[in-house]
Amino acid sequence: MALLFTSTPDRQPVWQALFDAEGIPMIAGEDAVTDPKAVTAIACWVPPADLSRYPNLRAVISVGAGVDHLPPLPEGVVLSRTLAPGIEAMVRDWVVMATLMLHRDMPRYLEQGRTGSWQSHPVALASSRRVGILGMGRIGTLAAVGLQRLGFDVAGLSRSGRQGVVPMFAASGMKGFLARSDLLICLLPLTPETRGILSAETLSALPRGACLVHAGRGAHLDTDALREALDTGRISAAMLDVTNPEPLPADHWMWQDPRVIVTPHVAAQTDATEGAHHALAVMRSLRDGTPVPGLVDQARGY
Repeated sequence: MALLFTSTPDRQPVWQALFDAEGIPMIAGEDAVTDPKAVTAIACWVPPADLSRYPNLRAVISVGAGVDHLPPLPEGVVLSRTLAPGIEAMVRDWVVMATLMLHRDMPRYLEQGRTGSWQSHPVALASSRRVGILGMGRIGTLAAVGLQRLGFDVAGLSRSGRQGVVPMFAASGMKGFLARSDLLICLLPLTPETRGILSAETLSALPRGACLVHAGRGAHLDTDALREALDTGRISAAMLDVTNPEPLPADHWMWQDPRVIVTPHVAAQTDATEGAHHALAVMRSLRDGTPVPGLVDQARGY
């Protein structure tokens, strides 16, 4: 059994050293494959176009936390998303940073900085700001705890509404959840059900002057609806790490709008060592017949 590594070349030496130390074969790049039957797993962002070349393939490992970009896999091939504490901590940090920036009116002050305008504005207490988190998985939970510790009034929404570290709403309570979200954070996976969820209807259900933090997937957000919500004052500001399309064209209106801050999908990057350790755990599970870590339900999309 061997792992085929097709991720970024700068990670390859780190992975190779760890795989060599473990005694598990790793092949760097398809051009280096001499026996396709030996490949039992592929670590990639986008898999090779012809997976039928590998008759003994049992797993594809997404080297990032996201999996919505991956095509359907052949029957009998499981999908694993990389579980790495660094990814979760980095996204949490970006979300907390973005929340604080919007809470403290940074888009307005950044615009004032461009014009040399020295003008202060009222500062609200964190405890007066109601934060709503769409998507209460591992990252959502970390973000909720971090923001709660800073004094924010945090609630979450998940499909089941099962109670957790903060008060929770079920999907059936979406209207009430949005109505109490002065600052909405999207951390959802991209599925057929969540595609376009940040629509005109959703944004119009938020309190007037609400803010949006978006670190889910670009296709969650209707950017035309966001622009309308900004122009009508329903949304006062937004900070986005994901866009549709990506990269965001240089002439896109969001780059120029002072009410919007865009970062180029940098909320998290997979640490090479953590990624390799996850891949090794997957290889051990295939060898030993134990549950595959990071297993994705391909029908549900997460």
